[in-house]
Amino acid sequence: MPRSTDDAPGRPIRLQRIGEQVRHALAEIIARGDLRDDVLTRTIISVSEARVTPDLRQAIVFVKASNGDDDAVIKALGQHRGWLRGEVAKRLATKYTPDLSFRRDESFDAGARIDAVLKRPEIARDLPPLPTTTPRPWKNLTDTADDDASED
Repeated sequence: MPRSTDDAPGRPIRLQRIGEQVRHALAEIIARGDLRDDVLTRTIISVSEARVTPDLRQAIVFVKASNGDDDAVIKALGQHRGWLRGEVAKRLATKYTPDLSFRRDESFDAGARIDAVLKRPEIARDLPPLPTTTPRPWKNLTDTADDDASED
């Protein structure tokens, strides 16, 4: 029986794996601070995803700046994309290294919008209350030892 190469979202596992390798490589390169750019050195940048095309020629990299100045960070990364591509090529074991294009990651904003909706009073009243204490899924071990001893 042939093994499926697709996962639940429908992207082939190979493309996801290569995308993750690109993401990890870029995150490491940016975190190391080798780029000599004022915008990039004064900003913490999150590389959240890299989507690689099936022919491995293009990769869209989603980034988020900690200071909220995503446009300046994307512009700066775009200016250094040739050098970044060369650094990524050193870390990938593929025949081709994809050309990099950078986009703003809007998933953080979507999460913040969902949180804001859930905190609205008309929505919050329909949600179950949060537990005040953390439930313990196990019994107190000393109690069970005492119970076992009393049964004898």
